[in-house]
Amino acid sequence: MPAETKDFAMFPHDWHSTDYVAEWITRDAARDPERRPLLRKMLSFTPFPRDAELDVLDVGAGYGAVSEEVLHAFPAARLTLQDYSQPMLDRARQRLADQSDQLRYVLCDLVDPSWPKRVGGPFDLAVSAIALHNLRDPEKIFACYRAIHDLLEPKGLFLNCDRFVEGVEPHLAALREAGFGRAECPWRESPRAIVVATRTGG
Repeated sequence: MPAETKDFAMFPHDWHSTDYVAEWITRDAARDPERRPLLRKMLSFTPFPRDAELDVLDVGAGYGAVSEEVLHAFPAARLTLQDYSQPMLDRARQRLADQSDQLRYVLCDLVDPSWPKRVGGPFDLAVSAIALHNLRDPEKIFACYRAIHDLLEPKGLFLNCDRFVEGVEPHLAALREAGFGRAECPWRESPRAIVVATRTGG
């Protein structure tokens, strides 16, 4: 992965523009070979066997790179891909066409309080990668943590690989406050980190 610093700047994106998304994916997909090991590392922190028939939520699924790795790790999984961008979900649908019978796509905004009802659930596993930081506001991100907790089955798991420019500790605290019995950071290479949170209650 290219090195990043605490001075990382987030630029505005036009996720509703088909042309913008196509150009963005062309640039971003070139990094798939170097991103893939990190996504597989994230998924290695799950306790589930390879043949588990998991219900999985991909939060901020984009063009399907994370869901593709979930299906590689758990071929029998059923995935719900959530995103704010229809052009992104359209590209995910193309990318994952061979597994279409295992997938559903939900267009909704994570800052809309109704989004958890839109995606359904409950889920055994929720995943997100390089997505939630786009909400910019920590309180909006922390609200997502609470929603994700409530969407999980008891003992369900949330895996989040993201940029934590201001540090991962506030996010671990927010996950615990959201109800996760365990929240830990098993890997970090600042500003990136992988966070694992487990729902331990009913």
